[in-house]
Amino acid sequence: MDWHQLKAWLETASGLNMDALHVHAGVVLQLVAALALRRPLRSPLPWLAVLLAEGINEYYDLAYEIWPNRGDQWAESVRDMWNTMLIPTLLFVLARWAPAAFAGRPAAPSGGDAGEAGGEAR
Repeated sequence: MDWHQLKAWLETASGLNMDALHVHAGVVLQLVAALALRRPLRSPLPWLAVLLAEGINEYYDLAYEIWPNRGDQWAESVRDMWNTMLIPTLLFVLARWAPAAFAGRPAAPSGGDAGEAGGEAR
């Protein structure tokens, strides 16, 4: 089974179209790359890993089958790149320049409540 057949099988098995698979694959690849590289999402390395993987995928697609209208094929490739990279780019930008979007607000000081210091549940 080659890469093209594997992608066709994933589309059939998941019930998702290729556009949705590109979106999911981009996010999953970014998270897996962050874990494998032991880097936070604010690091450009997980984002670059997604970009590299998608670039290879699109190169393969353009070389694997030649459409009669290459302009349409290039437009499809750009759309695939857009679908794959949008959410990883948003995650990277937010994690890097707006980390509070992930962490939330710090908890307010408790003022030395004896119940919390003693480990008692309220």
